[in-house]
Amino acid sequence: MTQPTTPAGAAPETTPRNDLWKPVLLRSAAALGFGAVTVFWTSPSVEVLGWAGGLYLLATGVVSLRAIPATGVAQKSVPGKMLSFAGASAAGAGVVVILLHSDLLFGVIAALGLGVAGVLELACGLQNRGRHVLARDWIASGVIGIGTAVLLPFFSSLGAHALLGVAGGGAIISGVLWVLSGLTLRHDARAGAGKP
Repeated sequence: MTQPTTPAGAAPETTPRNDLWKPVLLRSAAALGFGAVTVFWTSPSVEVLGWAGGLYLLATGVVSLRAIPATGVAQKSVPGKMLSFAGASAAGAGVVVILLHSDLLFGVIAALGLGVAGVLELACGLQNRGRHVLARDWIASGVIGIGTAVLLPFFSSLGAHALLGVAGGGAIISGVLWVLSGLTLRHDARAGAGKP
């Protein structure tokens, strides 16, 4: 999924740093960790739903916000503002879900956080397609986030296990995407460092 480290035609202000792979792998770790919790916790309570789902959203948002400088995107540019708002939306939804435990609330608030973040990542990916190394990953992650957000409210009446299953399924898919991207970026950074 990940394009070459510096695509042809990339604007100078969008050249990513060589350590971009680190926040990308951190994001994948948050998603896969949450996905593992949803798979192996057989009968979660509403509190588990709130804490696990909220910490996942919070971690995803914080890592996304901290990754913006490594992407090479200027924070005051339009893509920088979109990525900042996407991270803030996920983190904010995470805080609300941690504090207030309810199946319905999780279905609505998590859907809003994932949906807003997904739409903004998708838009950022489409806007930077062919010009940024993470454009395809933002597109795929945005589609996964929007899909998860659309499904979550329909599972609110089925309880914590169903909600964790839907959210965890989306997290696992995006986690695999981000781990592949991070490993590709790491390989490209090492290969680039080895060249004279």
